Amino acid sequence: MNLNDLKYACQRSQKKGIHFIIASVIIWTLILIIHSTNLSIDFKNLLTFFATAPLMPIAYAISKPLKIDFTDQDNPLSKLGFLFSLNQLLYLLIAMWVMNQQGESLVMVLAMIFGAHLLPYSWLYASKSYQVFAIVIPLSSLLIGLTLTPMYLALFMVLIELIFVATLSIELRKMQIQ
Repeated sequence: MNLNDLKYACQRSQKKGIHFIIASVIIWTLILIIHSTNLSIDFKNLLTFFATAPLMPIAYAISKPLKIDFTDQDNPLSKLGFLFSLNQLLYLLIAMWVMNQQGESLVMVLAMIFGAHLLPYSWLYASKSYQVFAIVIPLSSLLIGLTLTPMYLALFMVLIELIFVATLSIELRKMQIQ
């Protein structure tokens, strides 16, 4: 198989990673709920970190009814996709520092990290959606995060992630992948 065939096979078996984007809607909804409370910002931030932890199990659970091959061991590009995800974990060190030094900015930094980590997937999944949202999310998160409260940024993230799911669904329909 050549590279384009491997990419196409990955897009089909992974359904362009839509299970992770749906899982992120759930995570951002939890973050929205957390930041809608009257708790202290330090406690909200601690709960925010806890809320991000179940991303993989949620994505795995979502992959089952959608008939997505969660690991696709037959395609070496699936391992590359996993490496793209691990890259995001390194950036969480920045978020931990922000949580300690500038607590009000944690949700903004998490949103920027999340959005920016999508860019390599635009290549892997040959996806304009990933490309657009990898740029729109960090820039919008910066603007919203600097002007509004974390609750409004979390609300934005829920809405933008729902739009992202819709655009990925359209891409999958065009590829005739359901």
